[in-house]
Amino acid sequence: MPSKKALIRRPSPRLAEGLVTHVERAAVDVDLALEQWEAYGEALRANGWETVEIDPADDCPDSVFVEDTVVMYRNVALIARSGAESRRAETAGVEEAVARLGCSVNWIWEPGTLDGGDVLKDGDTVYVGRGGRTNAAGVQQVREAFEPLGARVVAVPVSRVLHLKSAVTALPDGTVIGHIPKVDRPALFPRFLSVPEEAGGHVVLLGGPRLLISASAPKTTDLLADLGYEPVVVDISEFEKLEGCVTCLSVRLRGLYA
Repeated sequence: MPSKKALIRRPSPRLAEGLVTHVERAAVDVDLALEQWEAYGEALRANGWETVEIDPADDCPDSVFVEDTVVMYRNVALIARSGAESRRAETAGVEEAVARLGCSVNWIWEPGTLDGGDVLKDGDTVYVGRGGRTNAAGVQQVREAFEPLGARVVAVPVSRVLHLKSAVTALPDGTVIGHIPKVDRPALFPRFLSVPEEAGGHVVLLGGPRLLISASAPKTTDLLADLGYEPVVVDISEFEKLEGCVTCLSVRLRGLYA
């Protein structure tokens, strides 16, 4: 039967050294981060996802943000090539894992750069953020990889946050949500809902009406509950200090056969 799998990766002991670009550096409690990561994985499992743990990459401080290493579309895994050169070593273990799961593997090649956090999928529409980590050549290579499979790739400018999905994500009905001050061009999305907190623009679709959302977005949590969704709240405060969000900590694979 089709299964729902989520790739996750244990935080590096060097997590506190992770890159920051749009925020001031703050002290990270690595022990607390590990507790939060474990609770995040448990939330996925409690909502019907099988977690697949990628081999740790202890020498890579940002390796817990596994979403940046690969983009999934249908059964194709597109291995990223980060615009941050120091992060490129993170992909090896992920490539091995998706190959074991039976995915067809493709790659972003030089001069292209791409972070998976710059890719938002809404049905067959694939939005790709063009910003600090993803360049125009990377966007074009996403087109070449996914458009033959039926995707429509839309480039989106990103200048106010690290990644596109640091600004926006999508609800199950396709409505894109985000905090207006962090979104360059809300009008690029056919349906856009403004939310009251930056962290409120980040949700993971768990299935049905359930949405994974950060504890740092209580007003957005209430808003989404009022709209009929069922928020599942997780505390990821230590990862947010490194510009992480709920989407960054996993790669969700839907429809693969066990």
